[in-house]
Amino acid sequence: MAPRQAPTIRQRRFGAELRRLRDAIGMSAPVAAERLGADRTMISNIESGRFGISEERLRRLASIYECDDSELIDALAAMTGGRSRGWWDEYRGKIPSDFLDVAELEHHATSLRTLQTAHIPGLFQTEDHARALFDLFVPALPRLEVELRIAHRLTRHAVVANEPGVPYVGLIHEAALRMRIGGRKVARAQLDRLLEESERPNVRLLVIPFTAEGFPMAGDTMMYVSAASPHLDTVEVDSPLGAVFFDAPAQLANFRRRLDLVEQVALNPNESRDLILGIAGEL
Repeated sequence: MAPRQAPTIRQRRFGAELRRLRDAIGMSAPVAAERLGADRTMISNIESGRFGISEERLRRLASIYECDDSELIDALAAMTGGRSRGWWDEYRGKIPSDFLDVAELEHHATSLRTLQTAHIPGLFQTEDHARALFDLFVPALPRLEVELRIAHRLTRHAVVANEPGVPYVGLIHEAALRMRIGGRKVARAQLDRLLEESERPNVRLLVIPFTAEGFPMAGDTMMYVSAASPHLDTVEVDSPLGAVFFDAPAQLANFRRRLDLVEQVALNPNESRDLILGIAGEL
């Protein structure tokens, strides 16, 4: 099997969890490979995401690592075998790879929680809003790349729109709602779109009002991706240099706690809709 040249975040996430299981019992990679009946370098290649693994071998490794968490083992088993191409693979090599990693994580998520303090959530952006955002890049992006990024962003919407839509909680600061990206007409259409999306049974949009007296992660843009097993959850945080991913247990617990605290200062869904309506009425 040829090694992967650029493992995706999900492939790296799979390998990282196997390493945690091995480290938990204090077993070295060469010993694990020997007990698996594999080449001594195979374990390190699997843990780095460079090699895939069959479900049979995954379950053998789980036994070798004395893991009895059936939920985790089944979730890992679902990530094994040949990787089928997702719709996002059409964009590989054409837009930044972290865009594709985000789309893949969303596609396999059991639920999503996001925090946006300066932008409308990408899943709900209109075409005109997204284009206006990408046109603000300095230096300017090539026109073809702008169109590809927009098409990719619009397609991501399927994770909440298709049946069954993934459960989604979006925390949006009032500042993001009041920015007139693209001008009044585009901004009004974007707020109308948010109101439509908030009516989906799987979507909860919660606005953090200006009156909130501070909250954790103020200024951050992040997404908490829940997986079939909580051990496989992933957090994505936007940075000026692209997406940064976190998956250590302590980090995940910390992000969950922070999001819980932010929800406590946010308006409830009905109050949030009323505020969005009020802002839209000013445009």
